[in-house]
Amino acid sequence: MIYYKEALRYHREPRPGKTEVVPTKPFISQADLSLAYTPGVAAPCLEIEKDPQKSFEYTNRANLIAVITNGTAVLGLGAIGALASKPVMEGKAVLFKRFANIDVFDLEIDTTDPDEFIRTVKLLEPTFGGINLEDIKAPQCFYIEEQLKKQMSIPVFHDDQHGTAIISAAAMINAAALTKRKLADLRVVINGAGAAAIACARLYVLLGVSRANVMMVDTRGIIYKGRTDGMNPYKEEFASDTGRRTLADAVRGADMLVGLSAKGAFTSELLMQMSPSPIIFALANPDPEIDYDEAKAARPDAIVATGRSDFPNQVNNVLGFPYIFRGALDVGATSINEAMKVAAVHALSELAREDVPDAVIRAYGDKPIRFGADYIIPKPFDSRVLLKVVPAVAEAAVESGVARVALPERTIYVNKLEATLGPERELIRKIIMRAQQDPKRIVLPEGSLSVIIRAAYHTLHDGIAMPVLLGNEEKISAIADSLQIPLTGIEIIDPERNPYLESFAEKLFQLRQRRGWPMREVQRQLRNPYVFGAMLVREGLVDGQVHGVADSYPNAIRPVLQVIDRRPGVAKVSGLYLMISKNRTLLFADATVNIQPNAEELAEIAILASEVAHFFDMEPRVAMLSFSNFGSVHHPEVDKVTAAMNIVRRRRPDLIIDGEMQADTAVVDTILNGQFPFNRLGQSANVLIFPDLTSGNVSYKLLDRLGGAKAIGPLLMGLSRPFNVVQRNSDMENVSTIIALTVAQAKNQKNLGSMEE
Repeated sequence: MIYYKEALRYHREPRPGKTEVVPTKPFISQADLSLAYTPGVAAPCLEIEKDPQKSFEYTNRANLIAVITNGTAVLGLGAIGALASKPVMEGKAVLFKRFANIDVFDLEIDTTDPDEFIRTVKLLEPTFGGINLEDIKAPQCFYIEEQLKKQMSIPVFHDDQHGTAIISAAAMINAAALTKRKLADLRVVINGAGAAAIACARLYVLLGVSRANVMMVDTRGIIYKGRTDGMNPYKEEFASDTGRRTLADAVRGADMLVGLSAKGAFTSELLMQMSPSPIIFALANPDPEIDYDEAKAARPDAIVATGRSDFPNQVNNVLGFPYIFRGALDVGATSINEAMKVAAVHALSELAREDVPDAVIRAYGDKPIRFGADYIIPKPFDSRVLLKVVPAVAEAAVESGVARVALPERTIYVNKLEATLGPERELIRKIIMRAQQDPKRIVLPEGSLSVIIRAAYHTLHDGIAMPVLLGNEEKISAIADSLQIPLTGIEIIDPERNPYLESFAEKLFQLRQRRGWPMREVQRQLRNPYVFGAMLVREGLVDGQVHGVADSYPNAIRPVLQVIDRRPGVAKVSGLYLMISKNRTLLFADATVNIQPNAEELAEIAILASEVAHFFDMEPRVAMLSFSNFGSVHHPEVDKVTAAMNIVRRRRPDLIIDGEMQADTAVVDTILNGQFPFNRLGQSANVLIFPDLTSGNVSYKLLDRLGGAKAIGPLLMGLSRPFNVVQRNSDMENVSTIIALTVAQAKNQKNLGSMEE
């Protein structure tokens, strides 16, 4: 009852429902209004009249889907009617937007007459780019979809049928592989004969399951040839030539049991009749045919999937429909055909076999997620589904001849899709592309950490870097095996047993002998992989180094400073974070290294940070931050910041810089230009120089944790070689991004690793 009330409150407050319509063009001035409506709107109207296909160019039709139902079979609730189904359709609209950035109008049509429903939907074709049919009872749903597909020239897709079929088929392929079965030999029992069951059977056969090995069961028992009770043409398609009559008969010796029926349809005794290592998909919602734990208790050797998110292997349609429509819309497909469905199946099954990002692992309780009996299908919140399934569907549409629009080259298309995931993904993609143009050798001293091994694999696999792991080869190999990650192409060097030790000791002794390191200390320090890796970089054997996952930032950065020279003319190494929010990208410096920099050091940090801005294709506008606005407070700390700004202006008169100023003044145009029109920035700053480590560190962490920004870094500035020290316990994604950044920095060898291109 508490959950019920909470659900009602969620749908009622702060405003009823879950969706709204938001304009995509500015409506600020009279000029805007004249373009949006009369007289400007006449121009696209006339163009569309001449060429109807221009509707996809000048209206929202190219990104607009209708989610349509008559409420005759609403998920687990039955025939509750069109009006009562509206919250479900609104929810479907939210999923389209959240996972594929597709706009939706939900339409609840108040008729149970299939032909009236068809006529209504057909008349709506000029409004939409595609039709998602939802929650329509069988067998009418088959007839409705068939007729609409014949009569309409936009994609029509009944998700209850095809969505379940696509996701479960991908899971089936992987379950069969794990149990060492061929699809052609798989004996499949499907309990249920509605829309989803028929669609699943059809797709399984299309993928290679023998039609003779599929047995379908409804409430009257096995659907067999010659049966007349409760039959229709769609069931007849899967009538078996068999003397078996009950579900128990069907299950005897079966390899796979698919439930698309009702709670309690399966029992432990029933599962015991199946073959060894059975595949059990109990997909009834909200309660499966048998509880997951009960199924595993009865058959510990089984691979079990349900439709629930609280158990492994959730067969969730959200893995399908948003991405299938995204691919279809992007190529102007006239339909969603079998080739597109099969492409989605294979893309999903292949993705489940790949290493899972830490962001997904965190979203699902921080427990390891690896391809196996408990993970045969990607998780719904895995953003890689967009990048894997959509291109596969779009390419299949083009190859099968149903696309109106040519598809861009795959890399360009994937980059465009990734940009929809947020500005940080777009920027990271640009960094990766820069690194892929010229991959470099990057040493990873913490080579026996699983996060580092995974990052090494991904950066090698994606053509970003040629990683070198430091550590004991047997230990690293054992960990990699447990992670199911191949080490082919990844070099491993043991810091304690390698041909470089003697020469490194001599050179490091020359470097540190007057800084308190006798030869014995040098030899001891070289056993530290951070120091050994730094020597590999110093001697040019690798191009850069990334580490810090296993140690505190001060301990991790110290060996770098002891071995690697600063750039000529640089007095202090400093650190910077790239902070990416929805609307802007900012650079924060110094947020990691210098505790209380003086004016000279602040000036140097500002100049180095401006170089980083250029590296990221940003025109730097540098704000020197303080608790004072342009002399409003007199204090030594304020004077320090003002002095630093003046030093920068003398050294780099070309640089756009101003201060001292408060943080909100720096980032809010109305404050900066409204209250201080004399400022030299002209618009809000994108490079923020903090007066001390406390303010910089506090600010970036609050913005990262509470402000919705993505922190990338930290990046080291001022070294003569590409080095980056990540924060302790960084995840695989951040490590991989920093490796890509380090590769990009290493491309600038002529500038001794500076951030300037």
